[in-house]
Amino acid sequence: MNTQRSRGPRLVVHGGAVLRGSVHVSGAKNHALAAMCAALLTDEDVILTNVPAIRDVDTLAELLVSLGATVERVAPGTLRLNAASVSQLDPPTELISENRASFQVMGPLLARFGRASSPPPGGDVIGQRPIDVHLEGFAALGAEISRVGERFVARATAPDGRLRGARIFMDYPSVSGTQNVMMAAALARGHTTIVNAATEPEVQELAHLLNAMGARISGIGTQVLEIEGVDALHGVTGRIMPDRIEAGTYAIAAAITGGAVDLCDAPVTVMDALLAKLRAAGVEVEPTERGLTVRRNGDLRAVSFQALPYPGLATDLHAPLAALLTQARGISVIHERVFDNRMLYVGELRKMGAEIVSTGSSAIISGPTKLHGALVRALDVRAGAAVLLAALVAEGTTIIDDIHHLDRGYERVDEKLRALGASLERI
Repeated sequence: MNTQRSRGPRLVVHGGAVLRGSVHVSGAKNHALAAMCAALLTDEDVILTNVPAIRDVDTLAELLVSLGATVERVAPGTLRLNAASVSQLDPPTELISENRASFQVMGPLLARFGRASSPPPGGDVIGQRPIDVHLEGFAALGAEISRVGERFVARATAPDGRLRGARIFMDYPSVSGTQNVMMAAALARGHTTIVNAATEPEVQELAHLLNAMGARISGIGTQVLEIEGVDALHGVTGRIMPDRIEAGTYAIAAAITGGAVDLCDAPVTVMDALLAKLRAAGVEVEPTERGLTVRRNGDLRAVSFQALPYPGLATDLHAPLAALLTQARGISVIHERVFDNRMLYVGELRKMGAEIVSTGSSAIISGPTKLHGALVRALDVRAGAAVLLAALVAEGTTIIDDIHHLDRGYERVDEKLRALGASLERI
């Protein structure tokens, strides 16, 4: 597959369109990336369907290839991965720095080969996302952790090079940390218990995929995972779940423009927190056989919310919802309880006329305000979504720079929005 990294162009958005029609929800970024890393746990083929065509998938594929794995796009949305020839256990720094999820190669490499190293991961600059949860989990499983220059090195200390099961308490229910330690424990000798595990749907789906590969994981969906280590895992064909964050973003797009959009394949059963807030804001949301219909006919009402670990409202929808609430009547208050620097979108929305006061990890939004076109930046994936949503209702033309961030998390976002009636182009 082509894994060449591209430099992001600009989006030019002409505001005022009302979105109508249907949009297909792509595969989930955070499930796809972890599933790709899981392919390192076996020397057999792992075939993944419904994989989104996004930049983060391409950069992770490039990283896996650098380790000696093969990654082939055998059909649209379908990847075949094979890690039989992996011989490199030290991922290149420049590839790890591209993508936060790349650090999740550590667990599988350590479990299968007894050693792995990596520099700290890159990705969005949205605050402290400590990798201590990952490293302490590996240490509990019997790995010696050292720092060599900029790289963390983990090495299994048992004579046979295998990790050993353990009882692990996570200081924080980190999604990537839970996924990484769970993958490592799948091949450890003996029993592992992970306490305070993340319960996000993407964690659950990874656990189901690992079980389909021969792992023995129970407690899926709870904060206590029980893992009985096995000697080897085998290949599998698995489907990536639909992306609840992409579905939420298009639901908000329908709401902010006063439109009506059918979200095909929207994972409604894991979107409760968002749907409750949309209804409270005056938006009609109706589950259907195909997914979800979202429409707005009247005015938006102010709502307040906290961004929390699942099943709370996802932090990745904080910034898009903030854009919506600039158009709601009244005062909305947002409290961020996951990442401490999620507020990068605030300054960009202010450039467009939004009335937002940011105090630490909280935002106070007064609305409705008339937004106007401006030159803004997509400072991270979700901040980019926020300014794009605001641009849809802004008066005049908005130019969005750094849209490589949007391309990291949203498949063909400009094409999908145009199909719904938005006026925008990539230049």
